[in-house]
Amino acid sequence: MNIGEAAEAAGLPAKTIRYYEDIGLIRPPRDTNGYRAFRPGDIHKLAFLGRARALGFTIEECRALLGLYEDESRASEDVKRLAQSHLERIDAKIIELRALRATLGELVSACAGDHRPDCPILSDLASGPAGVPAKRGKARQQREN
Repeated sequence: MNIGEAAEAAGLPAKTIRYYEDIGLIRPPRDTNGYRAFRPGDIHKLAFLGRARALGFTIEECRALLGLYEDESRASEDVKRLAQSHLERIDAKIIELRALRATLGELVSACAGDHRPDCPILSDLASGPAGVPAKRGKARQQREN
């Protein structure tokens, strides 16, 4: 099977497959003409990687998961530990995103959105260093003024 067929079968772009090969996640054999010759096992690995990436696992985590998948003497606790660590990062990101949403929601609510130039959103963005949201009470103060 060539790369186009493999891409369709695995549900991944050919560019992603080439990248996975470049970084050593997969190693499809080559025909005498130099073209990749994907086997059913390669397609299965690609689909596995696609699903793992869709769940947000990093490339290195995918490498570890693939290694565990291929290791018949693996302990499921190793798989669970890796997945649990990823889940904890997702939970932390959700908390961070909720805080960002609350801050931005207050700023949007505080902005009149009219023809006047004053805007609490722009004021907040200009008030501090990047990546550090201003205090949430600031939007409320501007709305009250």
